[in-house]
Amino acid sequence: MTLKIRLGDWEAQCQPAREVRTEVFIGEQNIPIEMEWDDMDAVSLHVVAYDAAGEPVGTARLLPDGHIGRMAVRRSARGAGVGGAMLAALIDAGRQRGTGEVMLNAQIHAEAFYARFGFVREGREFQDAGIAHIHMRYKLA
Repeated sequence: MTLKIRLGDWEAQCQPAREVRTEVFIGEQNIPIEMEWDDMDAVSLHVVAYDAAGEPVGTARLLPDGHIGRMAVRRSARGAGVGGAMLAALIDAGRQRGTGEVMLNAQIHAEAFYARFGFVREGREFQDAGIAHIHMRYKLA
């Protein structure tokens, strides 16, 4: 899949990021709408992946403290490298910020995906919005 990756603030990325997150988290995973939207969007760096037709197919964010979150890829684009491209962009952004590490709370089914990029499982499994998660960390060189 041909991808275009764009990084920007919430003002620039709001519309496409909302579109993808609404479909994936609220529509597919039944995350309550009030849990999806928070004040961290305004202070985070957002990535949006676009397909060859210019349609947004994925999004994620990097919080000021180095947490990566809200990683979502539309069903039609899964398995095509979208998540990996976005994750690489956010890891690079963390590195450019001088952050010593990035971390995330992975849904259990996605743990192996993050491990392939060097993230290491930390602590015990926990529930967030009724979905099993695990905390993972990646030390930046």
